[in-house]
Formats: sequence, C-alpha cells, structure tokens
Amino acid sequence: MGLTSNKVLVLALVLAVLLFVGTVWYWPRLARRNWLVVGGRVGLLFATQFTVIAALGLAANQTFGFYASWSDLLGEENGQGEVVDNGAAGSSGGPLQVLGTQTVNVSGGAQPQIGGQIQRVTIFGPKTHIATPAYVYLPPEYFQPAFRTRSFPVGVVLSGYPGTAAALIKGLKYPRTAHELSKQGKMQPMILVMLRPTVVPPRDTECVDVPGGPQVETFFTKDLPDAVRSHYRRVGVSPFGWGIIGDSTGGYCALKFAMHHPDVYAAGVGLSPFYKAPIDPTTGDLFHGNKQLKNRADLMWYLKHEPAPNTSLLVTSSKHGEYHYKDTLKFIQQVRANKVTRISSLILDSGGHNFNTWLREIPGALQWMSGRLSDR
Repeated sequence: MGLTSNKVLVLALVLAVLLFVGTVWYWPRLARRNWLVVGGRVGLLFATQFTVIAALGLAANQTFGFYASWSDLLGEENGQGEVVDNGAAGSSGGPLQVLGTQTVNVSGGAQPQIGGQIQRVTIFGPKTHIATPAYVYLPPEYFQPAFRTRSFPVGVVLSGYPGTAAALIKGLKYPRTAHELSKQGKMQPMILVMLRPTVVPPRDTECVDVPGGPQVETFFTKDLPDAVRSHYRRVGVSPFGWGIIGDSTGGYCALKFAMHHPDVYAAGVGLSPFYKAPIDPTTGDLFHGNKQLKNRADLMWYLKHEPAPNTSLLVTSSKHGEYHYKDTLKFIQQVRANKVTRISSLILDSGGHNFNTWLREIPGALQWMSGRLSDR
C-alpha cells in the first residue's frame, strides 16, 4: 500500500486507537516493580506514541502532499530522473504521454463536457533528457463541440518542495477552483499543467540549469511548453497564452521563469515565494562557482542589474505569520522602480506558510492570471 493510500492512514489510526485503549486497560496489570513489567510499560508507551505520531504524520502528508511515496520519504526516489535515451518516448507517442484519467470533484464531474477531466501524464524533454509525471486539467469547454476551434491559455502550476503533484488537486483544489471560477464567469476556461518543481528527485534543484547537471530551467521554459503544444489541440503559441503559478519553492520558480523568459510566460504568480535559491544539503552545489549563474538566480539582483522583463507578476504574503513578508515588500518596490515589469500583490492580514493560506489566495491569483492571458 502506498504512502498516500487511504488504507494506510485508516490502518495507522486503528492501530493507534487500539494501542491507546490497550495501554489504559492493561496499565494496572503492569504496576509491579520488576524489569519485565517496567519493560512492558516502556514498550506500550513507545508503541502507542509511535502509532499516534505516525497517524498524524500520514494525515499531514495526505493534506499537504509532502511526499508521494515511501521511496520519496526515505530519499530513495530516483527512477524518474534524467533519461539518457529519449528515442523510445518519441516512438511511443511523443513527449507527452497520457497514462490515465480521473474526474473533477464537481457536480456532473463524471461527464467531461460538464466537469472537465484530469489526465495523469508523463512529460519527456528531448532537449534536457528530463522526464517527470504531471497532471493536466482540461476544462469542460475543451470537450464541447462549440469550442472545437478555440485556443485555450495554459497555466503551469507548481508545488513546493518536496511536494506532490497530487496535492495540487486534492489539497489545493486547483481544478475544482478553476472550474468554479470559470462557471461563474470570473476567469476564462484554462488548461492547467500541474507538477512539482522537483523533476529530478530527490534533489531540490531550485529550478536551476545546473552546470554539468540537470537543466531544469530549460525543461520548464522549452521542453514542457513544446510537449503540451504537441499533444493538445489549439494551445496558444504565443507567451500571451501562458502563465505560471506556484507556492513556496514553486512560487520562486514561477517568478524566475516569468522574469527570465517573458517570451514564454506572460504572467507569473508566487504564493509565499522566496527570492533566491538557497544552498543546503537538499540542493547540493547548484552553481559550481559560477557567480553569474548564482546572481541571475537571485531575483532581487536580477531586477537591479538585468534589463527589466516585459512580463506581469503577482506576489502574495501575510503581514503576520509569513517570514518572507518584508522581502516581498522589497521585491514589490524594486519591480515598481523599473517601470516596465508589471507587479500586483495579494497581502493577507495573517496567514502562515501553509495550504490553508494558499487556499485563500488561489482564487484571486487564478482570476488575476486569467485576466493577463489570451487565447491567441
């Protein structure tokens, strides 16, 4: 059973309850003072606490999508890393392959013409030799005859690190929110490509083209758009049809891609983003001593030293509870100073670096992004 399986969570909860009840029931029988009885008390306490903590951890992972599998949790996931030979992918259906479908959790969701559809896919990058799983949300209009000749804008949606793509559906409810907003006329029908920025797990590349390593920025700004255009009909060919949004690490990546590649993404949204790539045990050496690459990955430095990008940005934060709030205010001020890049903000009075906060921000962020994209 998988780490995110409901059966695993239920089993952990049942074990925790049984051990708790058993501890209370048998505790009087373990009141004597000898090493065997004391060992029994220690064992019961340890087992009870372990199962309770495990159940809470599994529930938190189900809610926030930290890890996708047991191997991901244990740092052993590496099977979806760089692909050496991409020829097989091309011969078996192109750079984007659909592996399965699922319904959107809305009324009438069983019918694609009413609820749209979520497709589980694998995206192969012929330029970067990177392969990664993703989900694609197709709006109801994509399946309606009246829209056969219409182009659809695309929103790339990124999780944080480590994150899971499934959490963008179950936890952050992107497809359901997009469906409801579109139905209410608050945003246009949009294709969403949902994945995590960790495309070479378990390494956190911070969406950098690592010298001699994975070319993650190129994957997201070249391979991914090409793969989506090659598979889905009537996807906009200009940057005006493409936006990108993410939270935390994904928010940093989204802003960076829109700033570095305004010819690819016309709009970028950072939900609780940070503004430069950290260096820690999860990232390894991202720049290999290349100071220019390191500076370009620092968005504050980029605004001061590089030509102002002609793109639109939205950043979100909270006055209380968000530790990047002051950095966000500085970023907004620096963008305003260049008078070319357009900047908007969504600032809450309070809210932490978590799903609950982002759920409050996503509807407004999707509406904002929709308003800056066209179906050209």
